[in-house]
Amino acid sequence: MKINKKYTEKEWIEFASSLSDEKDVQNDLLKRFMAEDVYNISSQWKELKNMNRETIINVDKAWNNVQARIKTGFTQTRRDSLYISFLRSTFMRVAAVALLILSLGITGLYISNKDVFSKKITVATNNDQKNLLVSLPDGSKIVLNRNTRFSYQANFGKQSRNVRLTGEAFFDISRDTLKPFIIDAGNASVKVVGTSFNVITNNSEAACEVYVKTGKVMLTDNSGSQSVILDPEFIGTVNLISSGKTLNKNPNYLAWTTDKLFYNGQKLEVVFHDLKRVYNMDIVAEDNSITDNIWTSPIETQSQDTIIRLICGSFNLSYTKDGSVYHLMKK
Repeated sequence: MKINKKYTEKEWIEFASSLSDEKDVQNDLLKRFMAEDVYNISSQWKELKNMNRETIINVDKAWNNVQARIKTGFTQTRRDSLYISFLRSTFMRVAAVALLILSLGITGLYISNKDVFSKKITVATNNDQKNLLVSLPDGSKIVLNRNTRFSYQANFGKQSRNVRLTGEAFFDISRDTLKPFIIDAGNASVKVVGTSFNVITNNSEAACEVYVKTGKVMLTDNSGSQSVILDPEFIGTVNLISSGKTLNKNPNYLAWTTDKLFYNGQKLEVVFHDLKRVYNMDIVAEDNSITDNIWTSPIETQSQDTIIRLICGSFNLSYTKDGSVYHLMKK
């Protein structure tokens, strides 16, 4: 506290700049600081600069620890006036963290230039959200379906293009032959150079499912023992014990991105499945014969109640609603 009170905010900034080799501080000011440097900050700072730059630390955790120590040792006013000025640039923020760590006696930590800025960015949707667009720095576009979680590093594209997905998303990936786009999909990984495709990670039997719209996609399980190469219009699946691919025959596979469903004579069983996927509708037929009725009309961006009334009017049905579930029955 004594040494902190003897210097102004401007002088503290100059000390940090000098120790970081950004500028030379005045000789008399530096001599006075060195004489009163009871924590031996300047020599420890030099040792820190020579430490292994490849060691990874959790800088956020260190910063939180420092803030906790500041709160107990200084008043809010002094913390705001003395330390917030250190954060005027990203570099000064890191310099302030290292300086405070040394002066407060926290040891065993190393700063990595490579990882300080490697923050993870996460985008998520809930049960009522879909078609959320995520634009990546390389120009790639990702559209998230409901209940989906997508994450990537803030330095995405600098050295690699790795992301993680839980749920369902449609990918339109910019081409880069030197940096393949790789998706961690839980039980499998998806690798592409530049293409458009759909990924589902929460399918039945813990399977990862990929549908390719354009280009070529490689789907591999985590062990590397099962791999599937997918061409356009193919659907590939990989689970814990098997893998395979089939030609897509469902014209409404990507309808969740458009809210438009088209039919030319499908059973209501198929329609109900699509309505769950696209409109998040739960429909239960109280009589199994109801699902055998044939539907031929398009369904485009209509409300759930309107859709149910159209179906009931077409086949002389009635319905009740229990919470979010529609129950259909014959009249």
